[in-house]
Amino acid sequence: MNLIQELEKEQVAKLSAGKEIPDFRPGDTVIVNVKVVEGERSRVQAYEGVCIGRAGAGLNENFTVRKISYGEGVERVFPVYSPMIESIKIVRRGKVRRAKLYYLRGLRGKAARIIEKTTHLGATDAGPAAAGAKGKAKTTAKAAAKTKVKAKAS
Repeated sequence: MNLIQELEKEQVAKLSAGKEIPDFRPGDTVIVNVKVVEGERSRVQAYEGVCIGRAGAGLNENFTVRKISYGEGVERVFPVYSPMIESIKIVRRGKVRRAKLYYLRGLRGKAARIIEKTTHLGATDAGPAAAGAKGKAKTTAKAAAKTKVKAKAS
């Protein structure tokens, strides 16, 4: 490891000493508590929105959070290791297939929603056979629902 990487690693450890930075990805809804200084007073302000991208690496890593405020889309870029960030909390995990969600800028209302990622706790305990059985149960339930709809239409 070269000298620059070692110095950067020390700075990251120093800046993240008092706070926990969760493992979040684009698509996750996060609450970022930011220290705001107004004159001599300082307060903590919550900024809640969808993480639409992460960029950089190491000490220079940052992430962009997008929220809708009074009908207008607002984006803010936060450095991950900024001393102005008090905490980051994950509200919900999003199921997305992109690293950058810039396409959300062009969408409004329900179209801009992101599906929540679900985890199957039982699947990890019983192995892949149980996961396959759950998948089959879901598909048969969907097939039964479609059959009912077709029967009603006839």
